[in-house]
Amino acid sequence: MLATKTIILKMDCPDPDLLDRTVRTYTEGMNYVSAVVYNLGKPKGSAALQKDVYPTLREQIGLKSQMSCNVVRQVAGTYRTLQVQVRAKKTEWQQITYAPTSMTFSFGRDFSLDGDEIGLTTLEGRRKYRFFRYPHMEQYLDGSWKFGASKLVKHQDGRYYFHLCCERETETREVTKSSTFMGVDLGQNFLAVASTTDKKCRFFCGGKAKDLRNVYSTMRKRLQSKGTRSAKRMLKHLSGRERRLMTDMNHRVSKEIVSFAVQKNVDVIGLEDLSGIRDRTKISKVRRYTHHSWAFFELQTFIEYKAREKGISTIYLDPAYASQTCPRCNHISKNNRNGRSFVCECCGHSLHADLIGAQNIESRARTYRYTLEVQGCSQPPIRELLTR
Repeated sequence: MLATKTIILKMDCPDPDLLDRTVRTYTEGMNYVSAVVYNLGKPKGSAALQKDVYPTLREQIGLKSQMSCNVVRQVAGTYRTLQVQVRAKKTEWQQITYAPTSMTFSFGRDFSLDGDEIGLTTLEGRRKYRFFRYPHMEQYLDGSWKFGASKLVKHQDGRYYFHLCCERETETREVTKSSTFMGVDLGQNFLAVASTTDKKCRFFCGGKAKDLRNVYSTMRKRLQSKGTRSAKRMLKHLSGRERRLMTDMNHRVSKEIVSFAVQKNVDVIGLEDLSGIRDRTKISKVRRYTHHSWAFFELQTFIEYKAREKGISTIYLDPAYASQTCPRCNHISKNNRNGRSFVCECCGHSLHADLIGAQNIESRARTYRYTLEVQGCSQPPIRELLTR
């Protein structure tokens, strides 16, 4: 299984104006190709699209050869994603516009790495830039990882950073040959609750994040009511801070979850398939913002790639009635759960409701293993990320 990791390289840029011009020109090319695809009314394959737009990208816009190829592939991929969302009736066909904040490079073609230097193709040819090589990066730069399509990104501080994509094949145990499973139930009071096949469990608290987000929500309401220019600037600042808070929290919690799985010799982690949950669930107005903005998918993505690096497989399971089903007698009733407590109205089994959910997900993961075995499959199908 292919494991991917993106590491951010802090660059020493003596000529930021050159990079600015290169990124702006690259973005101009993307917006031109985007307009072409939009006017077609449907996506077009990158090979066929390149024949149509390559001369303009090279001669009129002034992009280098590989830049032009990267532009076409990137725009074509974006419109394929849009088409999937249109078919799912999540959006409408629309023209996509790009901001001059990043550009894509292909390893071995328009970017290279040599020690603590990175070579990038610009509008004025190849330039070399030093980057700060921190100790935690060494495991990805020692030759055991391959480099894929990466991005030069201009961050909010106005500096350029290189987002280096690293890839490596990892050995993961086939689901049908696995014996130890772990179910993970996601929530807001506890970001996650994990339970293994041998009933070892752990709660991963997200209380601090929830409290801070409540504070931000109150501040946001107050600033929105003012409507001044300074209030709008502060709203933008708060939005970025809140997003970084949640990403940091999800990184730390996902790392703890995978570490717990490694300690308990888990082969497969079962996660809830939460696609479309915001459309399916009804939430009170008071809790609506917290529910709809909680980064469940980001946390699951972090768990998935961190688990893959450790050789642990992940599967996605139907979460329906997971916290209302008694794991002892299989009785299903919404009366079984009252807030955080679970008491089966049939057999009297009682436990924390989130732990019940994790146990049921683990049980469904084991059942799924037997289903794959009967069907003659060794691994579940790869999850389609485009529809999420």
